[in-house]
Amino acid sequence: MLKPFRTAAVLGAGVMGTQIAAHLANAGLVVYLLDLPGPGVHKNAIVEAAFKKGLQQKPPIFFTEKTARRVLLGNFEDDWHRLTHVDWVIEAVVEKLEVKQQLMARLEGHIRDDAVVSTNTSGLSIQAITAGRSDSFRRRFLGTHFFNPPRYLKLLELIPTIETDPQIVERLKWFGHLHLGKGVVVAKDTPNFIGNRIGVFISMLGIRAFTEQGYTIEEIDTLTGTLVGRPKSATFRTADIVGLDTLLYVAENLYPAIPDDENRDVFQVPEILRRLVEAGHLGSKTGQGFYQKVGKHILSVNPQTLAYEKAQSLHLRNWKAIAKIKPLPERLRTLYQDSGRAGTFFRQMMLKILSYSAHRIPEIADHPLDIDQAMRWGFGWQLGPFEIWDAIGFSQVIQDMQAAGIVVPQWVEKMQLAEIDSFYQNIGPNGERFVYQPLHGYLPTEGPQDELTVAQFKTDPARTLWQNAEAALLDIGDGVTLFEFRSKGNTLGQVVVDGFSEALDIVEAGDYRGLVIGNDGEHFSAGANLADMIKFSHQDKVNVFTDCEHGAIAHLLDQFQALMLRIHYFPKPIVAAIRGRILGGGCELVMASPHVVVAAETYIGLVELSVGLIPGAGGIMTMATWAAEQAASDAPRDIQPFLKQAFEHIGMAKVASSAHEAQAWGYLPPTAQIVMNSDRRLYVAKEEVLRLDHESYVPPPKRNAIQVLGKPARALFETAAYQMQQGGYISDYDRFLANRLAYVLTGGDLSAPTLVSDDYLLGLERDMFLPLFSEKKTQERILHTLKTKKSLRN
Repeated sequence: MLKPFRTAAVLGAGVMGTQIAAHLANAGLVVYLLDLPGPGVHKNAIVEAAFKKGLQQKPPIFFTEKTARRVLLGNFEDDWHRLTHVDWVIEAVVEKLEVKQQLMARLEGHIRDDAVVSTNTSGLSIQAITAGRSDSFRRRFLGTHFFNPPRYLKLLELIPTIETDPQIVERLKWFGHLHLGKGVVVAKDTPNFIGNRIGVFISMLGIRAFTEQGYTIEEIDTLTGTLVGRPKSATFRTADIVGLDTLLYVAENLYPAIPDDENRDVFQVPEILRRLVEAGHLGSKTGQGFYQKVGKHILSVNPQTLAYEKAQSLHLRNWKAIAKIKPLPERLRTLYQDSGRAGTFFRQMMLKILSYSAHRIPEIADHPLDIDQAMRWGFGWQLGPFEIWDAIGFSQVIQDMQAAGIVVPQWVEKMQLAEIDSFYQNIGPNGERFVYQPLHGYLPTEGPQDELTVAQFKTDPARTLWQNAEAALLDIGDGVTLFEFRSKGNTLGQVVVDGFSEALDIVEAGDYRGLVIGNDGEHFSAGANLADMIKFSHQDKVNVFTDCEHGAIAHLLDQFQALMLRIHYFPKPIVAAIRGRILGGGCELVMASPHVVVAAETYIGLVELSVGLIPGAGGIMTMATWAAEQAASDAPRDIQPFLKQAFEHIGMAKVASSAHEAQAWGYLPPTAQIVMNSDRRLYVAKEEVLRLDHESYVPPPKRNAIQVLGKPARALFETAAYQMQQGGYISDYDRFLANRLAYVLTGGDLSAPTLVSDDYLLGLERDMFLPLFSEKKTQERILHTLKTKKSLRN
């Protein structure tokens, strides 16, 4: 049994130290954040200033404001004694070897004999940091390299020394995966480890393409961003976010540390990078780096003058056509084969990246999987270098490397001679994934046992119990089924709603224990399918939005409401397994689910007012129920504060910034299981179905006594909306929508507090929802959202 960490200390309250402390607090630990004593009487001045700055960061580094209370501030002078009580000490002070060594010497005499000690250095030798320490200390010491920002980037590199106890490594792997939500890669104690060794090499290639090959910043970011399965920040926006001074520091320290690297010259600092740093243009933190935002315009730097200029036109021929190709492997192959400037750039860049990555085996990693995972988890790539190599074509890449005079590593040449044509293979009856390792051949990738994906079940046709064009019901074993909707954006339209009803019929009638609702999408659901609603309006042969109360839209809403009730009261356990963005109707689906497993990084909200509607499928009813249940009594004074919170969140179309915040807002039930690692959600949801079934599942009781507050409360909310409108905070139409929201939330025309049923509130939702389609401003909002993917507050 591995023991979880419950207390930790982070030494150094810089950018990384504060964020590491925050993420440990997010995971439920009590954390001491210490730094040097401040001058004068106020010894905590340095750490308090750093922590205050951390609290203001966007996106937020804490799940909720309450989470921040788990971080206790102190200094190295007055609070060093606190270290005698902690399970884990993480050093995150300045990147100077002698400073870290001195800190370790001081630590050794004050920490517990079983306390784990780690350093967050990104480039210094882990072994060298513990020089002079006892055997016991060195056995409990290793590198734990978090990627910035620690809350949002998945990669955690563990770097043990030759003396680190293997049990310590296993404990950190387990804790990182389960409690911190990390993808853990064990790296070797080499300069910059895995992620930054490859990542900085790629950044330097991009900068050199700008200064030496005639490509503009905008062209390079287009060709190194979402087009090729990487984050939209691409090369230069990523550099600005990281900080040009940080990139300069890493490159300057890496170059002398890798004398035998065949591509060492790439790490020589480009002149433009040095000039920008000397000018104080450090990136996002100074407002200008490779980019500068002026008003609504994004300018980019001129490499000769360092002046910022408007973006130049892209001369990349058919890149937009290539971008429309949906399967990423096919898109990469098409771009690689393109004969224009876009294809030339990508081909030359990838050949260098793939060669460099292959040459780093076994120097920094033993096989391709570690490098691929580091790039996917640390840099947001959809496919790692060796996965891209396989996608383009194993032999094709080797042939092109040889033609370009790029040295192919011997172990790759041996693969080709042995007629092996890929780094990865799916082998075995269940399509298990294997990775090639030099000297050993194909070995199983051995992923965590507590992770499931929908894709793995779709490889066996026998597991598909039912499907239509946008949804499927899958058998995921042990009598548990999974409903997957696979529409564009995982939206909820007529096809999905019809399919869900059919799937529930199968589960209810069959010998199944229950159902998981889930998908492999980065975002669980974008909400109701607005395009469907427009289409149905046309089918009703009316003006696009008018006279919808008795047509196809009304029918769809009736089906949606009935489905939500059926899910909530279903006789077998249903568990929603969710992550990412969940908006509007998707939020209502989750709220209808009696049981939820949710990734900590989930952003959920009822945003219908942003498209000129109000929630119509149970969202308002559920929030009215939540407000009444949260209150200490049925007295209006007790219910009113919770109802007010719901009114404000729905009225302003606010989205919770974490699963914990969503619970506090009432969008998730207090019983929701929050998992730090989003890849565990389907596994945990399946286990929850089995647990509920073993306990002889009984569905929730009928909601037939919901306390609503009637006209007196509605008047208060309408007054609040009026004041917001008069103050210029919301538009006239926002106020109009808010009044309809208040009408439903308080129970309609009831003159006094009354107990009502869920059916009654759903009827009010329907009555207020459907007429909004005839409103011109609702039409404008919906069409604007469909066209631009942005909301319009007219």
